[in-house]
Amino acid sequence: MKPLRILIGCETSGIARRAFDALGHDVWSCDIEPAEDGSNRHIRCDIRDGILNEGWDLLAVMHPPCTRLCRSGRRWMSGPGKWTPPKQLPKGRSLESMRAEFEEGVSIFTACWSAPIERVAIENPEMNDLAKDRMPPDLPRPQMVQPFWFGEPTYKATGWYLRGLSPLKETNRLAEPERGTDEWKKWNRIHRMPPSAERARLRSRSFPGMMNAAAHQWVDQAVRNRATAA
Repeated sequence: MKPLRILIGCETSGIARRAFDALGHDVWSCDIEPAEDGSNRHIRCDIRDGILNEGWDLLAVMHPPCTRLCRSGRRWMSGPGKWTPPKQLPKGRSLESMRAEFEEGVSIFTACWSAPIERVAIENPEMNDLAKDRMPPDLPRPQMVQPFWFGEPTYKATGWYLRGLSPLKETNRLAEPERGTDEWKKWNRIHRMPPSAERARLRSRSFPGMMNAAAHQWVDQAVRNRATAA
C-alpha cells in the first residue's frame, strides 16, 4: 500500500519525525527554526503559509505557541472577568506584546485544526477561557496523558486535541515514586527547571516513548481506515 504522507508541525528536535519515519512512511517536519538533527526531511517555513494544503494524510503538531493560550498563562492576559487589565505583567513585557503572542497562538492553532487533513493531532495544554472563546466550535476537550504512561520517568501533563484519531493508549506505565522523595523530584525536573534562555525549548521537547506510541497507534489506525475505504 502507498505510504502515508505525514507532516510533523512545529517541531525542531526531530523526535516525533523519526518515530513516524521509522515505520516507513513519507514523513516531513516543519518549523520556522532549523532542525536540530540537520535532517533534509525538515522544511523551514511558517506552517500557515501553504504547507497544510499539500495533500497530507496525517498532521501531528507538536509544539505550537501555547504560552498565552494555556490556563497557567491566563493571569498575564487579563484580570477578573475577560480582557480586563491584568494585575501585573512579566518583567520587561507590554500588554500589547502579550496580546500579539496570544493572537499568534490562536492563529496557528486554528489554522492547523481547520487544515484540509483527515487526521489531526495537536499537542497543547488545556486552554484558558480567553483562548476557548476563539477556538472552532468542533474542538473537543484534549486527551490528557503523562510521559510515565509510555515508559518515561517524568511528570508533564500533555494535552492532545484529536480529529479523526483515537486517544492514545498507554504502553508502559511506570510505578510512580513516593511524593517528596529524591526520585519524585527527578520526575518533576521539567517543572523545576531554572530560568534560562533555553528553558522554553527544553520544556517543550517531545518524549520518545510517547512519540513511538503515537506513531504506531495513529499510523496503524490510518492504514486500517484507508484499507477499509479502498
